[in-house]
Amino acid sequence: MMTRMAAVAILAASLLSACTMNHAERRAVTGGAVGAGAGAAGGYLLGYDPVMSAVVGGAGGALIGAATTPSREVHHHHHHTHKGKRQRRDDD
Repeated sequence: MMTRMAAVAILAASLLSACTMNHAERRAVTGGAVGAGAGAAGGYLLGYDPVMSAVVGGAGGALIGAATTPSREVHHHHHHTHKGKRQRRDDD
């Protein structure tokens, strides 16, 4: 029971702290959460300790999530118009 309450408290704190995180930090938290869930499920199904598997999966997911953060400078959204104005295309 105490472990569940601690897990809920950690989850709630991480969700609330996501408001002030930058893009890379949010990806690390999301990757850690997905990795922990996958690690716990995989560890349980394979007969290992689900808690330790969740720790390993969470650490790996956080590292991968942070390492694969795309650069904001390279990412372009071509479907957006500037300042709500419709852009005119000149077809020659």
